[in-house]
Amino acid sequence: MNECYYDKRMDFFYNKTNTDTVDEWTGPKLIVVLCFGTFFCLFIFISNSLVIAAVVKNRRFHFPFYYLLANLAAADFFAGIAYVFLMFNTGPVSKTLTVNRWFLRQGLLDTSLTASLVNLLVIAVERHMSIMRMKIHSNLTKKRVTFLIISIWAIAIFMGAVPTLGWNCLCDITACSSLAPIYSRSYLVFWSVLNLVVFFIMVVVYIRIYMYVQRKTNVLSSHTSGSISRRRTPVKLMKTVMTLLGAFVVCWTPGLVVLLLDGLNCTYCGIQNVKRWFLLLALLNSVMNPIIYSYKDDEMWGTMKRMICCSSEDKSQDRRSSRIPSTVLCRSTDTSGHYIEDGIIQGTICGKGDLGDKGNS
Repeated sequence: MNECYYDKRMDFFYNKTNTDTVDEWTGPKLIVVLCFGTFFCLFIFISNSLVIAAVVKNRRFHFPFYYLLANLAAADFFAGIAYVFLMFNTGPVSKTLTVNRWFLRQGLLDTSLTASLVNLLVIAVERHMSIMRMKIHSNLTKKRVTFLIISIWAIAIFMGAVPTLGWNCLCDITACSSLAPIYSRSYLVFWSVLNLVVFFIMVVVYIRIYMYVQRKTNVLSSHTSGSISRRRTPVKLMKTVMTLLGAFVVCWTPGLVVLLLDGLNCTYCGIQNVKRWFLLLALLNSVMNPIIYSYKDDEMWGTMKRMICCSSEDKSQDRRSSRIPSTVLCRSTDTSGHYIEDGIIQGTICGKGDLGDKGNS
């Protein structure tokens, strides 16, 4: 019967698998990685929060597609949390972790990846339902969308917890991988192949849907008198989703290939030299998604811009109102007219910005 090592710290498993965590995570390299990681995580938190708030605030986004898009932003926000936890529990600190804490560290990353992947799958289904009927949005009810979102996170949490539930090498040291010292190589092969196959299927499905939409749009445009912008909306939404999918595949595929090579016990592939850079590439995906939302969707960008503008305007008005009582005591009534004039001018500028945004949308 194999001996199990549940009570060991991670240094025991790193030494068994000959994995070095000190040399590559100290000195200037560690500082650079932490600085970039901190900046990216802050951007992830702020930008994805804006996306979620935009969907909640703007009634034009109260449709299944945008609810799922907001859930994808929530998955990216969760990825930011996972990366912050990773930054404080990596490098030399890795060897001091308990088994459960290390499982938590990796489980957060696996959960964020699965949540994004399953969410893109559900968006593909939603787009297929609407496109086949040549509608901009599907007929999914809010209850069904809520059920889908809950299901996405249930699947993500389960997949992130699979190694903790038993598919690990704590009782079979010879089966441990190099990159993940307490993950079984068989699990890494399963995990990486599953995700790569899903990537391939989604790319094929999205390309077929996009080609169908473009063909149908070209046919209908010559027979209908509807507005050009309305006819192009399904194509624009598909372009947004395909850009998101492309960024997701490009950012995550290298890391999954490295995990697959580790699972296949490729000792001469040099995977230890590239693992941290591919991890940063995966982090970039959560940075890119909010940029894609705002660049591809004028309405989304306009809503986010108005929220930022109104927030800064409210703060400036609060500061001005706090100064008014003392100023009124010292100045004549003409000065109060100056404040009113300033408010009118600023309100006019903000109004022009809103009109410009509405015109663009």
